[in-house]
Amino acid sequence: MTDSAPLTPPPLVLVANDQEWSARSLESILAPNGYAVLRAYTGQQALERARSARPDLVILDAQMPDLHGFEVCRQLRNDPRFSATTPILITTAGPSGRAQRLEAYKAGAWEFLGQPLDGESLLLKLSTFLASKLEADRLREESLLDQLTGLYNMRGLSRRAREIGAEVFRRHQSLACVVFAPTGEGTVDQVAERIGRTLRAQGRSSDAIGRVGEGEFAVIAPDTESAGAVRLFERLERLLETENGNGAGGRLPLKAGYCAVTDFATSPVDAVELLLRATSALRQLQTAPGTDRIRAFETTAG
Repeated sequence: MTDSAPLTPPPLVLVANDQEWSARSLESILAPNGYAVLRAYTGQQALERARSARPDLVILDAQMPDLHGFEVCRQLRNDPRFSATTPILITTAGPSGRAQRLEAYKAGAWEFLGQPLDGESLLLKLSTFLASKLEADRLREESLLDQLTGLYNMRGLSRRAREIGAEVFRRHQSLACVVFAPTGEGTVDQVAERIGRTLRAQGRSSDAIGRVGEGEFAVIAPDTESAGAVRLFERLERLLETENGNGAGGRLPLKAGYCAVTDFATSPVDAVELLLRATSALRQLQTAPGTDRIRAFETTAG
């Protein structure tokens, strides 16, 4: 008995069209050629299903009963929950001249197609678009940046931690890591996007700043001792409280853990271990009773 190859799920296509005959025509082209089809019947339903199902491809009809296909496309392109690499095609039974085509492209569509559709041509386009999406997804997974926030991801932050560690080792400087998490209201993605926007604009250029978990962020700060780590945390709170100026962003309470060493050259831990220790301090603080907002790793050890 031989091991079978792992099953690969078929590419998922979201077809948004309230005209049953048109949607069935598309499905009759897609299904026999290895695509799974998810249906939506209104623009609003298309938005909801695109965000939740994360399809590989989206085919929108221009003339839907509530929202025009161009507007649905625009909203998806502006939504951080929807991948920018997902191809969107717009079809129409109405005018399909140059003006409509240009408007579709401005909305973020990869293609604008008049009906009746050429099935063979459509399949070739979808195959090309899907290959591009998969390659872009692969490159993003190998990237050092978090897609939503623009900050380092864990891979990128670990690499920068080692680079910063090598530099402070040579200079016999201190090194600190602060890992923090918001405790206020708002969806994880909304809060993460806000933190990323603020810290990209106002974070210290000497620091490495990254997203290390869904709701956890880290700052690796060279030439910073324990007292400086606490001041850094307080500065982060002020920055996030006054985002957009005059408190327009609303208060965003934080909790943090940190770990700092006075002379990194004599430290028994490396920079990545410093990051892990700060994360451990944060997580212990989050489950501990009391109102403390920041905790040092040293107070959790033992």
